[in-house]
Amino acid sequence: MYESTIQPVSGSVYLGQAGVKLRKSWCMRKGTTASGGTPGRRDLASIIAISIVAFAIANLLHEGAGHGGTCLLTGGHAKALSSVHFECSRNSRLISAGGTLANVIAGLLCWIAIRFLRHASGHLRYFVWLLMTVNLLQAAGYFWFSGVGNFGDWADVLVGLTPVWLWRTGLTVLGAGTYVLVIRLAVLELRPFLAEADWRRGGAKDLTIVPYITGGILYTAAGIFNPVGMVLVGLSAAAASFGGTSGMAWMTQYLGSRFVPKIASSRFILQRSRGWLIAAFVTASIFIGLLGRGVRFP
Repeated sequence: MYESTIQPVSGSVYLGQAGVKLRKSWCMRKGTTASGGTPGRRDLASIIAISIVAFAIANLLHEGAGHGGTCLLTGGHAKALSSVHFECSRNSRLISAGGTLANVIAGLLCWIAIRFLRHASGHLRYFVWLLMTVNLLQAAGYFWFSGVGNFGDWADVLVGLTPVWLWRTGLTVLGAGTYVLVIRLAVLELRPFLAEADWRRGGAKDLTIVPYITGGILYTAAGIFNPVGMVLVGLSAAAASFGGTSGMAWMTQYLGSRFVPKIASSRFILQRSRGWLIAAFVTASIFIGLLGRGVRFP
């Protein structure tokens, strides 16, 4: 027997089983879920576009502002810049450390900026979150990478310091510890972007794994053209992207855990943005076509 009842609840009208079907149908047309979440209203093309811009900027901050800036500040002369390396007329520990330090500073500034962008567009807020995450993950990853493998920027910083094993061990521990802290910080700051349906282990893959893969492809594509050699594709391009930001591939496993407590979900909508698509096309063209091949300075 079918029984229909009419009962208003919080401004909504439920019509028994028919009401449930009606509500689900309405939610599907509006792009929401029955629980109020909106994971289906985040445009994949816009996420990829924002990712391209964020990863490219993080790279320029490391190579250009970090290594390049410290080179000039210490009296050196810039010789070459590409997406995988920077050449200075002189060497110093500060120049070697400059890239990571620039990433740390940029990441912390983005973390602060997020607090002043509560009412900004979703595209801008997500871009700042992603820029923060990429910068801090790559910085922490460099510590661990250089400590374990004894190559890279921080391996150069440790040259001449003894005992070597102690410095490398300390650098490895620092990298591993800060990486975990950055993962927690990133996922905590990701929570305002989540819909109810995202709150599950491994949820919100479009906001984390898609940028991770996009950034890795961007770095590797540019690195293939680098003037130094293919070895830097693995040691720099792939290491900084697929390696350094690998936490983005699994960070959402902590959603809803004690590590990352759940908060009230909001309706975060990321519509397709022509502006971001154009910015991504221009950025990728310059990053791969120009910085990939490298620029030499007179």
